[in-house]
Amino acid sequence: MKTERSTRRTRAGPRRRSNRRYKLRLYVTGATPRSLRAIESLKQLCEERLAGRYELKVVDMYQQPELAKREQILAAPTLVKLLPLPLRRLIGDMTKTERVLVGLDLLTGD
Repeated sequence: MKTERSTRRTRAGPRRRSNRRYKLRLYVTGATPRSLRAIESLKQLCEERLAGRYELKVVDMYQQPELAKREQILAAPTLVKLLPLPLRRLIGDMTKTERVLVGLDLLTGD
């Protein structure tokens, strides 16, 4: 019976993980090519891996400097994963898919 319970927990683990909702903020600096690439890459990755389970807010640090200051964002682009915990920050090139997946805790241990 213990084996059966262990199996159930193991099977339920990935299901719960795949149902987690993600709350993300991407801080960019205006409509620069680097910012636009970061936005596009991240949106594509989220649609592929988190379809229907994410909220992405793009924050232009030039238009909302108070928000960037409050969150202590010093460089752009910066992706902040607010939920699920733990909070994580990724700074730099958002086109490096593997790096972003690791940062979001979405990369499987293949």
